[in-house]
Amino acid sequence: MFKSRFCAAVQQLTERAGSLTGETLRQFPFLEDYPDLGRRVEPFTELGLDEGASTLLMVTGLIEEDARFGPLFEALQNAPGQHRPTVALLTALWRDEDNCIAVRAHLRRLMDLGLIQPVNPEASRLEWALEPVLILWDALRGEKPPRIADWGVYRPLEELTDAGDLVVDPDVRSALDSLPRLLETGEVQCVIVRGPRHNGRRTLMGALARCLGLGALEVQTPVKGAEERLRLAGPLAQLLHAFPVLLPELAPGETFHAPSLASPFGVILERHGGVTGPAVERAITLTLDVPGPECRLRHWGVDSAEIAERFRMTSGNIRRAARLARCYASIDHRLEITLDDVRSASRALNRQALETIAVHVPCSGGWEQIGAAEETMAELRTLENRCRHRERLRAAAGPALGGNLNCGVRALFSGPSGTGKTMAARLLASSLGMDLYRLDLAAVVNKYIGETEKNLNQVFARAEELDVILLLDEGDALLTARTSVQSSNDRYANLETNFLLQRIESFEGILVVTTNAAGRIDSAFQRRMDVVVDFRPPDANERWLIWQLHLAADHEVDGRWLEEAALRCAFTGGQIRNAVLHASALALQDCTPPNTAHLEESVMREYRKTGAVCPLRRVAAPAGAR
Repeated sequence: MFKSRFCAAVQQLTERAGSLTGETLRQFPFLEDYPDLGRRVEPFTELGLDEGASTLLMVTGLIEEDARFGPLFEALQNAPGQHRPTVALLTALWRDEDNCIAVRAHLRRLMDLGLIQPVNPEASRLEWALEPVLILWDALRGEKPPRIADWGVYRPLEELTDAGDLVVDPDVRSALDSLPRLLETGEVQCVIVRGPRHNGRRTLMGALARCLGLGALEVQTPVKGAEERLRLAGPLAQLLHAFPVLLPELAPGETFHAPSLASPFGVILERHGGVTGPAVERAITLTLDVPGPECRLRHWGVDSAEIAERFRMTSGNIRRAARLARCYASIDHRLEITLDDVRSASRALNRQALETIAVHVPCSGGWEQIGAAEETMAELRTLENRCRHRERLRAAAGPALGGNLNCGVRALFSGPSGTGKTMAARLLASSLGMDLYRLDLAAVVNKYIGETEKNLNQVFARAEELDVILLLDEGDALLTARTSVQSSNDRYANLETNFLLQRIESFEGILVVTTNAAGRIDSAFQRRMDVVVDFRPPDANERWLIWQLHLAADHEVDGRWLEEAALRCAFTGGQIRNAVLHASALALQDCTPPNTAHLEESVMREYRKTGAVCPLRRVAAPAGAR
């Protein structure tokens, strides 16, 4: 079809140029190379173009197929160096009965659709030299490359997932069954799919396109600078016989203005961000939440309810992790994947997505490694139980309460420095078999307005997608109380606090906030915490237990001295840790197990660091004394 249109445009150009100049264009014998397949250019009806506009479109692109047309246009226009047809030339060649209005209307239509553009827009309109937009010209030629510049991806129909193979909730499948008819009749103009990243949103759009008998054209559309892409998306999708899918990159509070395309289209969003525009009046919104245990089991492709229950990840991340887990099993010459394989695979995904904005915290051990008060331990075990059953809690609660619950668990650890808050977070992650990531404030906080919120939302979103525990250490730095607005800085600080309040409440992962200044945290944050654990300085019995937990099994510290130290030295767990580490270093220097002298010297050192007087009498020779 393209060849016949091209040859017809050449025949029309030859005839009209000869009539205009009174010559037969003998100096351009290459024109005879083109066969006479008729002089009628078949219109591009899929673009809404008639024969006249289609002919002008083909003429502007002749030089793209044969460079010999350049000198021809140069001669016809008597303009040295001008190898593209101008508005003046096309008007002169194609006006009938001295009427140039139709030609200009055709050219304006082609430019409005983004099919052609002036090379020299600074010149007067008649002097505009016109060229086709190459992306669309290639599509006119029938080319269907998988990559469209750096902002588009084309997926042919045969590569799209069949709707029957989708693993989705029943309500989503029901809507998907009805949407093709509604789109074809025009009752629905736009389909909006919301949900976390890597959760099957593009796969769902592809399945919908397949139901319509079309491929899929995915277009990256940032909030700023996407005007040209949006202008090309409609005609490009028509030429590729594809369903256009727009991918706005919205930050919290931003809005995407959906264009008015000639055909139905899709929009893929995360949970935040709004959509405006005339197409929204006829839009259907589908929400893809993180799949439940049954759907996750199908995504994993294994017969292990434990794996499906343990890893609450998005569908795309599950499939990626499953492929990696099979590789780990293959390395060990096993056919079945294990929980350890899946854990290793998920950690590989975590490193790729999180380690630029958060820091991985190594975790090991159990609750027996922390010496805390009974009340504190009871709250920690309550927190662990809440985390283990967070998906079942909604069904276990009544309808009025369960309808407002999500799968998130938010915990606040408050208490003086060194009382074991961060250690408890590590042990919680270890007990649950989950990874722990500490929020990197240096990478998140930004001096520019709105950037901190974007970065925080990115951290929360990635933690939800990958199902890791997020640790906000020294959280009072971000969760400060709102103040009265006396300057613009106060107003923007309050806006940041308001955003955090909303994002923490909607967070569907596990969040642990630690602070040693609970009084500085906004009370609204404390109300949103599901579990609040108070860490107080240990008493004598707890200090003795912490000493025992930290000292090596082969230590030679006198038991009565250790009891007196636990009774009289009101250390926190962090100070005991520091003392044991210093005593161990002294022991290594002396090539002996840690003894009373090493530990006594370390205790004295801790008191010197704080400027206080040690209540213990020195009973052993200083470590390292000769």
